[in-house]
Amino acid sequence: MARRISSHSSPEEILDYISDNDVKFVRLAFCDIFGNQKNICILSTELPRAFEYGVSFDGSFIPGFMNVEESDLVLKPDPSTFSILPWRPADGRVVRMFCDICRRDGHPFEGNCRGYLKQVADRAEALDYQCQIRSACEFYIFETDERGRPTRIPIDRGSNFDVAPLDKGENLRREISMDLDEMGIHPEYMHHEHGPGQNEIDYERAPVVAAADRLILFKNTVKVIADRNGMFASFLPKPFAGESGSGLHLRFSLSRDGTDAFGPEGEMSPEAAHFAAGILHHARELTAFLNPIPNSYSRLGCYEAPLYVTWSRQNRSQMIRIFSEPGRRGYVEIRNPDPSCNPYLAFGLVLAAGLDGIEKSLELPAPVDKNLSGPQEEGAFPQLPATLQEAVNVARESAFISSQLPGLLADKYFEEQQRLCDEELNSAAHPDAIQDHYFLNT
Repeated sequence: MARRISSHSSPEEILDYISDNDVKFVRLAFCDIFGNQKNICILSTELPRAFEYGVSFDGSFIPGFMNVEESDLVLKPDPSTFSILPWRPADGRVVRMFCDICRRDGHPFEGNCRGYLKQVADRAEALDYQCQIRSACEFYIFETDERGRPTRIPIDRGSNFDVAPLDKGENLRREISMDLDEMGIHPEYMHHEHGPGQNEIDYERAPVVAAADRLILFKNTVKVIADRNGMFASFLPKPFAGESGSGLHLRFSLSRDGTDAFGPEGEMSPEAAHFAAGILHHARELTAFLNPIPNSYSRLGCYEAPLYVTWSRQNRSQMIRIFSEPGRRGYVEIRNPDPSCNPYLAFGLVLAAGLDGIEKSLELPAPVDKNLSGPQEEGAFPQLPATLQEAVNVARESAFISSQLPGLLADKYFEEQQRLCDEELNSAAHPDAIQDHYFLNT
């Protein structure tokens, strides 16, 4: 096995590594504004030029990016994201780096969501706050037919924490975890989830930009390894009406001057309370980014997926938990996001909302220590938007969102989301067609 390369390696060290380890191809990865991974592959001999000048591509083909008349964009590889793809052949290795995107004149491209997250992370650092995120991402595994096409049949009928033979995803999770570890992402927990064929793999925390990169890489790895084993992985938030949906639980830790803001047993400093209050205060405005497709709203309010803008220290039916595990840093866990979100926008906006809470000294309301998994008395608790259309309308009118996102990015994002809303409305007579689209592409 080739030695690992440090995330602090310089372009020169990476070029030496590539030369010494028979690397032939380099995938330059980036995302559209919805967080769908794209890439351009170059020969390793082209990498010195890519480091110096970037690689041009036509952005007009990427949803939400550019118009044809102004479509030339440039990918700039980030050497800190370098990793070998372990599922590719050892002869003529393939490596991957995530990229930032700029215009031909060198100015940052407004649609570069990774660049937005960097800006928010820099803002936190300027305030002497260090933030890290640990993701808990759920997904379903389905059988494929004799031609390798996905079916709607889950690979097993197991449930929470089952073991083989009820759990038929055990070997798949093992293979995924081993490949993640080879790429520098250390898995911590893995198990069967509540739904049939539903799985979860949690991995170690990382600074916010690296955490978003890792989520993109995680989802790609899950899909690739499932496909190699004759299965299909879907991150659709709600594949089955009568079963548990797939969530993306985000655990934000916060520290300042080496001191954790969230402590043991749900303790928190005043700054931590303000941080959590900021997230709750802006929760409805954030929903279009944390739950970005129509199917997302079938999940909320069912099987512990929160519907109400509330918090608690232990209760999993709340939108936020202030929590700690033995021997670990405390954190605020946001439970309403789902895996269809763009992590660069989702992580950035949640962090920005928390910082807004600190800067404005927002007060955290009283905790709600009751089970909210089910209908509540009308008006008893503030509620997340019930549909994507409602979420888009709230976000469009939000002064906070308009202050955060570049105008071009926000306009393109809402334009694409409105198209999804209209598409769902116009497909009401044929709901299976639009559901199949999301099932296959999420």
